[in-house]
Amino acid sequence: MSKIIKVNYKDLETYDFEAGTTLKEISEKFQNHYNYPILIGMVDNDITELSEEITRSCKVDFFDRSSTLGNSTYGRTTQFMIVEAVKEVLGDNVDTIIDYSIDKGYYCEVKGAEIDKPVIKKIEQKMKEISKNDYIINKLSVSRFDAIKYFKQKKQMDKVKVLKYISNTYINLYRINKNYDYFYGELAYSTSQIDDFKLTYIKDNGFVLSYPDTYNPECTLDYKHHEMLFDTFYKYSKWGETINIKNASDLNQIVSDGKYNDLIRLAETYYNNQLASIADEIAENNKNIKLVLIAGPSSAGKTTTSKKLETALQSKGVKTHQISIDDYFLDRAKTPVKANGELDTESLNAVDVTLFNKHLTKLFEGEKIELPEYNFVLGKREYKGKTLQVKENDVVIIEGLHALNEDLTISIERKYKYKIYINALTQLNIDNHNRIHTSDTRKLRRIIRDNKFRCFSASQTLNMWDTIREGEEEHIFPYQDDADTIINSALIYELGILKTYAEPLLFSVEEDDPMYSEAIRLINFLRNFLPIPSDYIPKDSVLREFIGGGCFESENN
Repeated sequence: MSKIIKVNYKDLETYDFEAGTTLKEISEKFQNHYNYPILIGMVDNDITELSEEITRSCKVDFFDRSSTLGNSTYGRTTQFMIVEAVKEVLGDNVDTIIDYSIDKGYYCEVKGAEIDKPVIKKIEQKMKEISKNDYIINKLSVSRFDAIKYFKQKKQMDKVKVLKYISNTYINLYRINKNYDYFYGELAYSTSQIDDFKLTYIKDNGFVLSYPDTYNPECTLDYKHHEMLFDTFYKYSKWGETINIKNASDLNQIVSDGKYNDLIRLAETYYNNQLASIADEIAENNKNIKLVLIAGPSSAGKTTTSKKLETALQSKGVKTHQISIDDYFLDRAKTPVKANGELDTESLNAVDVTLFNKHLTKLFEGEKIELPEYNFVLGKREYKGKTLQVKENDVVIIEGLHALNEDLTISIERKYKYKIYINALTQLNIDNHNRIHTSDTRKLRRIIRDNKFRCFSASQTLNMWDTIREGEEEHIFPYQDDADTIINSALIYELGILKTYAEPLLFSVEEDDPMYSEAIRLINFLRNFLPIPSDYIPKDSVLREFIGGGCFESENN
């Protein structure tokens, strides 16, 4: 007689199944609760692929592409399918480089063959065939050494190099049709679950792979090209190639050779050159530019960047002043409230825009104003005699969540503003088929900073992250195209530093914590990098804003 196990679904329902039933079979019992195909499961708080057999009583949950976890699974599987489709259309000697995220998709390049719009159409059609054929995505656990031998035979040296620095005895390979590949995250059960995607040809053998995201799970939106953002990513990626760092293994090689100090200097110089170029542009147009506005997502390094830009401008004879948007928050009693009853402190409506613009107008008319200071303990503005008056060619720097939104500075004509969008646009990848999420770099920065300066646990920061991302989607990303320039605050060496600080914090997340699976994902991600000591990081580095020990520390935190 078969052993019977009890499977509890989200503390709502309990059903009996035979031991050895796959999670895919169990998921079919609950598919009617979801709008899209179930892609991945959680078994006793552990992320589990649907192909796994369940042999004990447990608690389960499931995720489709409308969830963060399900959407990540959808994205990785889509990447595997594009790699397979390119090979089937163009041959085994051709490879796909999955480079970086852009407008809810991935920018990819084809190596080993020329492509154009008709070829991209053929590849997209092949992907649809792969989806329609409903290939089961088989997982095979193999020794790391056998995997290295396999990829050497296939001449996929990016895989060979990355596996050199992984200490696991066994790793998982995945197969679609006849091709095996390595991914450091979970994949869907079969290709038919990936039924919505688009390919958009860009230029120079490059295209964008788009698919539904958590904000628009019902369908794939048309790709919107953000020229300035694309160019910033592209230039940084090409710069990485010029210094021979494209993937994690290239960075690890430098670390294992003990040459990371030189790399730190190179990366810091690249970042500083961006500030110097912007300072030159502002100084040359000093008579026209009155406001410098800086905005970017969480942990992009806005505060350090604004301080360093101020110094760069002052070195060119431009007198600067900084105003904090936070000091213009409405009193807590007047702050708008969300539908769930929480204060909506991230909304522009939480700022006294009228007073802010009144002060800006007076300043640029040569009048002296008394600046408010927001008391976050009491939840109200206070006036303590702090005044400001600017001269004709002075520049006011404003850094904050809504800085790129014209409604914040509506009293000042656009021609007098210089807008800067800043983000940590990571160009480094694990290997040719495993990209690094830009948001993961910022998430690790935030975990370290929150713990060091705000006494938050890793679990607390991870628990806030979805809300933080929602705020970015609503208040920052829609305005990035109105920027006059983009600063990339990513440092090509930083994941080796972040590993040293973040890994112990992530290990503190307990197994019964709802954030446990995300902590484990980040731990597994960081295993791809060798640690780098922080001794040689300059005191004014943007990274010091997160790990501490910087010259702006008292101002940043």
